[in-house]
Amino acid sequence: MVKNSKRHSKISASERKEELLTSLQELGDSMYEKLDKGVFPEVVFPSRSVRNIVYDEKLLQYVLGESKVKRSSQNIKHIRPFTQLVWLAFFANQLVKQGKTSTLRDVYYSAQAYNIDFKDQPESDDIITDLEATLSRAREEFSVYPEERSAIFGDLTVEYTVKGYEGRKLNLASHPDGYLIGPSLSTAELVETSAEMVIAVEKGGLFTRFVEEKVHEKYKAIIIDTAGQPPRSTRYMLRRLNKELSLPVYILTDGDVYGEHIAMVIVSGSANAAHLRDLTVSTAKWIGVWGSDITKYKLPSDPINEQALKRIYELRRDPRYRKGIWAKELETFLKLKRKSELEAFAKYGLTAIVDRYLPEKLELAQSM
Repeated sequence: MVKNSKRHSKISASERKEELLTSLQELGDSMYEKLDKGVFPEVVFPSRSVRNIVYDEKLLQYVLGESKVKRSSQNIKHIRPFTQLVWLAFFANQLVKQGKTSTLRDVYYSAQAYNIDFKDQPESDDIITDLEATLSRAREEFSVYPEERSAIFGDLTVEYTVKGYEGRKLNLASHPDGYLIGPSLSTAELVETSAEMVIAVEKGGLFTRFVEEKVHEKYKAIIIDTAGQPPRSTRYMLRRLNKELSLPVYILTDGDVYGEHIAMVIVSGSANAAHLRDLTVSTAKWIGVWGSDITKYKLPSDPINEQALKRIYELRRDPRYRKGIWAKELETFLKLKRKSELEAFAKYGLTAIVDRYLPEKLELAQSM
């Protein structure tokens, strides 16, 4: 009998949905219980102030400390954000139960239908982040998404869970342009894959090159175009692939300080999302383009500008960049004062990055 080598997801989308609905139900129940006791209801969640953001050496990411924020309906100054937060929890509950999605902009306008006032979208966005901190869940889990999209391609069969498409299966290698990582894909069941790794690339051009050169078959890889700094839905998908299917993640970016930071955000998140733990892949490896690659591969390069130099000095003060490949390559960029792009490998032929650079870097990654 031939052993089935396909990988299957360890947790179902329906289980995640039930966990979220339970959290929202408990939040609502706590309001009613206090009202029944004649007590003003309140919401308590971790403070997102800069002073409460700390770097966790074990998790390898920024997290929130012990400080808490309380929004009480008893405090006249709190009534506005308290009401907005409770309404948003209700709205999120409706979205999840009805199988609908919303953009950040939709939430801002939807509030007006309930006579909930937000002076502008930034105020609405801020309350959405408060709900994330309250539930310790990313907004994508309660079906609120930004506009940005990126793409995915490879032998991964998914099963949709969104209303009207429940049970439909799709293999993500069935369209040469890949598939947008939108709400329906983010919430789909990850049914099975023959892939053995995920390769995340910063640019759509390289993503297309990898599809054309059948990187997904040559390296048994799922390919993801992060479209620059990856949207949170993409970081969430990368984490799902890593945690649910046990797939290692490798990251390719342009060879500059901004590319290095894109990789770091995938690995350890950002200070802005310190209240969330489900958007990082701590075991992901940044395999290039490194500053040292510019010299080693004699890549075409350009001088970096003052803004990039300033960014390097900023990152040198970040504890995440003080050791390993992160510190070494940051110092290399500073020393060279030059940058290079992924496309620079075309100097050696259009397939050089697939035929030579990628296998060398994947082999090197085994010792990192």
